[in-house]
Amino acid sequence: MQYRPLGNTDIRVSVICLGTMTWGQQNTEADGHAQMDYAIDHGVNFIDTAEMYAVPARAETQGRTEEIIGTWLAADPSRREKIVLATKVTGRSDMDWIRKGGTRVNREQIMAAIDGSLKRLQTDYVDLYQVHWPDRKTNFFGQLGYSHDPDDVSTPILEQLEALADLVKAGKVRHIGLSNETPWGVMQFLRLAETAGLPRVVSIQNPYNLLNRSFEIGLAEIAIRERVGLLAYSPLAMGALSGKYIDGNPPGARHTLFPHLKRYFSDKGKRATEKYVALARDHGLDPAQMALAYVNSRPFVTANIIGATNLEQLATDIASIDIELPEEVLEGIERIHQEDPNPCP
Repeated sequence: MQYRPLGNTDIRVSVICLGTMTWGQQNTEADGHAQMDYAIDHGVNFIDTAEMYAVPARAETQGRTEEIIGTWLAADPSRREKIVLATKVTGRSDMDWIRKGGTRVNREQIMAAIDGSLKRLQTDYVDLYQVHWPDRKTNFFGQLGYSHDPDDVSTPILEQLEALADLVKAGKVRHIGLSNETPWGVMQFLRLAETAGLPRVVSIQNPYNLLNRSFEIGLAEIAIRERVGLLAYSPLAMGALSGKYIDGNPPGARHTLFPHLKRYFSDKGKRATEKYVALARDHGLDPAQMALAYVNSRPFVTANIIGATNLEQLATDIASIDIELPEEVLEGIERIHQEDPNPCP
């Protein structure tokens, strides 16, 4: 395993981070426990979750993923010091089953959210607490264009930072991060932290994969220069880049079960996927490992958040850390990318 600094902190996290959003939906508690055991045994020390999980988001499964991690920690309290644990406060939404109303990232709801997460996780603190998506109306979750709404009323970023700072002071949170953020948003958090003497964000969790490299436009430079590294989610584009959907939808696979999650399954996305899978196979590589190894190799990436529904997938994903892509493969990836940059933003 390889390890990298988490922002400007003294924490070193494994480049492979264990994602958990299927636990409680596609995976049972026993599955989640087995995945954590396997990951830890293979050098992974970074686990990411969210109060909203499992996904797809439903009232019946909300918080279940954190509960699964909590029972694993409670079974052996010594495990807590071996991991870097990250979770998220749900962004602005109409999910009225979370915190008994439409979610907002304001002081009151941030305080309620962290207490709920800590209770479910059965721990006194989290190492990284992230804003899952912005409170303001902006472009995220596949929307590249920005349409300004002058009438939008959002929670000021300063209020969010001050509330998060209080969590740090209280010992409930060690460090803070962002997710699904824009370049403007990241720089505002950084500016206000500096001018008001508040905690600095140390990471940004955004989508990044061979079908969606939009992070490179603006955010990559910020990640490197400001030491706010990317925690890349959907590195396999919801499993598309494994190649398993090329000949149809296999039983039990995520897109088969939840066809409305179609971000990476457009006609353009399918054509690009076929090219990347062919490139991998032409060079004797597993398509999923090639896609993950590419993400692992990017200089602005702190960690690559993998997700698996079985131990075989998990083993393949973790083993990607040992793959260094040959120059001819990297050149092939760039040729495909230039043909249709970001077919699935």
